[in-house]
Amino acid sequence: MRVLRAVNYRRMTWKNGGGETAEIAVFPEAAGLEDFGWRVSMASVASDGPFSAFAGVDRTLSVLEGDGIALEVEGREGVRLTTGAPPYGFAADAATSARLIGGTIVDLNVMTRRGRFEHRINRHEIDGQARLTSGADQTMLFCAADVLLVDGEGFRAELGRHDAATMVGAHAFKVEGRGRIFMIELYGSG
Repeated sequence: MRVLRAVNYRRMTWKNGGGETAEIAVFPEAAGLEDFGWRVSMASVASDGPFSAFAGVDRTLSVLEGDGIALEVEGREGVRLTTGAPPYGFAADAATSARLIGGTIVDLNVMTRRGRFEHRINRHEIDGQARLTSGADQTMLFCAADVLLVDGEGFRAELGRHDAATMVGAHAFKVEGRGRIFMIELYGSG
């Protein structure tokens, strides 16, 4: 298991220059915005506007903080994403724009290169203790709570707000605490 601390995430400007993102993890390591196989990041969205386009990429968005956004994706019906909404998947190369519902939000963004990788993301509300299992090639647990304890096959870690832990191969986890955790499952080897 590799623990990724929020304080160490790489900060960078959005591809379209409209804001800032914190890159949680990318494959291969040090890949750029045009050549990653998969990428997990957080962004602070402070104004309405278009999303950056990523050719040949699938994306899933989840709202972590704030009142949410109204999302318009070309060829689809508009959707409102809030902290209580399930993760929303769409093609990152479709024209997409967002309107803030009530002010700045923070989102979690998972992207995979179509034809090489796939991803699945599930949000879990932890109230005491929960057991999670993953059969993915790689799994990331992202903590959206103040503190959660992750215990699994030979490892144990305390994750703070916006910290993450990554594991290669199938795993079973016990998560303890109170709050929200996202399990991101990545499939493919590139």
